Order: sequence, then structure tokens, then C-alpha cells
Amino acid sequence: MAAAESKVMSLKLLIDTKGKRVLYAEAGKDFVDFLFQSLSLPVGTVVSLPKPQVNAGSLANLYDSMKNLNESYLLKSKQTKDPLLKPVLHSLSASQGFNPLLPTNNAPAATKCYACTYCRQQASLEPNATCTRCNYKMGQVLSFVGVAVSEEVGFVKDMVPYMVMDDLAVTPLSTMSSFALLHKLDVKDMSVVEEKVVNFGKDEAVKLLSASLYTNNVLTDVFLNCTSSNSKKRACKRET
Repeated sequence: MAAAESKVMSLKLLIDTKGKRVLYAEAGKDFVDFLFQSLSLPVGTVVSLPKPQVNAGSLANLYDSMKNLNESYLLKSKQTKDPLLKPVLHSLSASQGFNPLLPTNNAPAATKCYACTYCRQQASLEPNATCTRCNYKMGQVLSFVGVAVSEEVGFVKDMVPYMVMDDLAVTPLSTMSSFALLHKLDVKDMSVVEEKVVNFGKDEAVKLLSASLYTNNVLTDVFLNCTSSNSKKRACKRET
């Protein structure tokens, strides 16, 4: 059977052509979900350590974005941020539905409960356990009722576009927030600012996760093929 085709997302970049930097990306739910999914990796535990003990680069901004995001933007099934901010260390595999490019929240397998086949007064999570009341086996499968299985996927609502800054800080996008960012970044000449729509696939995902560990200019490094340094100078390679 052929492997499933990788999903490719679309991002709209706002680029400072003079400064050779990505100001921010206008992104949808899928890309923001991908970013927040990275916090469920063990990296989330590293980022949550006191700042003097760890240099987490842009991942620290991503962590703070989820921490500060108003809960009104979260899906009802994700009203707790603990799985991301305080992740449990466990292995993630394709068999568990983990996709590093398109994160999904697969509903966990339903827990089965077994009742005594004779007295039905006791139950166990283990099949064929012995009833302590009558010594019969727990072989009667019980069904749980009244628990709705959420069909929501991801972490954030698909109600507004989101602004992802060069350092991966994420906020809901609005006209006011975009103008405020341009002012903060000291962009005065709008003639040097251009929009560019780019694809974001598996290759870009790997580059982004890698760049997030060593730079605060993640989007610039990934999409403008630039390398940044502590002197804030950027060397951009020409695209072939």
C-alpha cells in the first residue's frame, strides 16, 4: 500500500525586503496546531525549566504563547493546557496517530471493563481476573455510556487567522495587532514590505524545528534561506 501523501500547508509571509527578514506569517489553524504540537514532545519539558538553566531559543516564545493564549481561543476539549505546558514523557509513533507535520488528537482507545460472569457484583479492568466474591472469572464485557467522544482535532479554534512572528510567538491576527508589530519592528517604509505565499511541507517542518533550537529568526532562516548570528547580520543564499 502506498504511503499517505504528506499534507502541505499554505502560509502568507510579510517580508521586509530591505532588511531581508520575515516580519510575520499569516497562518491558519493547521500551522498553529503544528507549532503547538511540538510542545507535546519532550522539548516542552526542557522549555519549562527556569530560563537561566536552559537556552531554548524560539521554543521559549512558543511555550509562552500557549501559556498566555486566552482560553476562549482553545477548543472545548483542550481547555487544559497541561498536556503541552507540562507534558508527560512518552514515546510517540505513527501507530499512535502522531504526525510531525499535521498533529491530530486521536481519541484514546476505549477502556474495557469486565464484570463477574456469575454474581456481576464486581468488575475489573483485567479480563479473566477472579472475582473475590464468588471465585468466578471476570468475563462479562461492560460498555461505558454517556461519554461523548470529541471529534475536534488539534489545539486552537479555526475562527480567526493567526500571526506567527519570526521568533514563533503566536497571537490571533487583527489589523491592530499587525500595525502594532510593524511599529515595534520599526518598519516605516511600507514600499519595502511585500507579501509572499509559501508552502509548508515536511522539509520545511524539519527545518523549522531545527532552526527553533538555535535562533530567534526562525521564519527568516527557513523561508529566506538565511543564517543569523549574534551580531544580527544575515547572510542570505540565493535561491536556485
